[in-house]
Amino acid sequence: MKKMVITRNIDQTHISQIKDIIPDWELIVGKDKQIWQEHVKDAEIIAGWSKGLDEYCLDPQSKLKWLQSWSAGVDYLPLEEFNSRDFFLTSANGVHAYPISETIFALMLGLTRKIHTYVKNQQKKTWHHANMGQEIHGKTIGIIGVGTIGRETAKIAKAFGMKVLGVRHSGMPAHNVDEMYTPNQLGELLPACDYVVVTLPLTKDTYQMFGAEQFRQMKASAFFINIGRGEIVVEADLIQALSEGTIAGAGLDVFEKEPLSNESPFWEMENVIVTPHTSGSTEHYNQRVVENILIPNLKAYLSGKVPPINLVDFSKGY
Repeated sequence: MKKMVITRNIDQTHISQIKDIIPDWELIVGKDKQIWQEHVKDAEIIAGWSKGLDEYCLDPQSKLKWLQSWSAGVDYLPLEEFNSRDFFLTSANGVHAYPISETIFALMLGLTRKIHTYVKNQQKKTWHHANMGQEIHGKTIGIIGVGTIGRETAKIAKAFGMKVLGVRHSGMPAHNVDEMYTPNQLGELLPACDYVVVTLPLTKDTYQMFGAEQFRQMKASAFFINIGRGEIVVEADLIQALSEGTIAGAGLDVFEKEPLSNESPFWEMENVIVTPHTSGSTEHYNQRVVENILIPNLKAYLSGKVPPINLVDFSKGY
């Protein structure tokens, strides 16, 4: 009997939907390692990732044919080793578009309207204007990475009457993006932006993409938002840029090392909002992974096709 292992706790409705598609398979579901560890070596399909799974996936005797990641980013997986094996890898790209775009604008609005400053003042019972006077309407946003998250962010930006500049590898136009650039044109885009939003995955090409040079190219009044990956930024250069007023502020959900160290200057900076890598968190996460990605991919796989949704190109890293 063929096996499918899901290393996540999902509700009974979704378990039943999957069982209906693979009635002759053994389906093992649960986040607890004790539930799945005796089964993964025989699993043809694994959905979700957990520490220690690589030893099973890379075992020469593994029956694995398809791994469905439960996260959009796959930079934490041993992609080079996977590339030498004969199985498909699909990501959960797309499930974050709504929650992350909401977080992006929460950070932008918070910094612009000094909400973070007022929250601190509230805790101290301090009534102070804090020299607040900026607004988002009519400003220019640069979205570095116009994928599903970037496109949703661009759509929301248009509700604020913003000019939207975008960066994508292909340079192809996208709806709600007024001007599209390629990564090698980043220096042309940055000086025009009031907000620079990084939504990129971490790859060999995006590693430390933002450093001192890029921050110098930005306006002194500009805000930097990163919800992609911390390693895309040279953190020491960002700290210096924020300290010296090279840029106005930053909203950061991701960092070079997580959890963020207690010694990090980011915690104490008045022009920084820190969130603990939670921008993608949502009550609808499992539902979207299962219904929008896993089930359609499973149906395609069973019909002999390559899983079509979010198939990872090992050479690109996404």
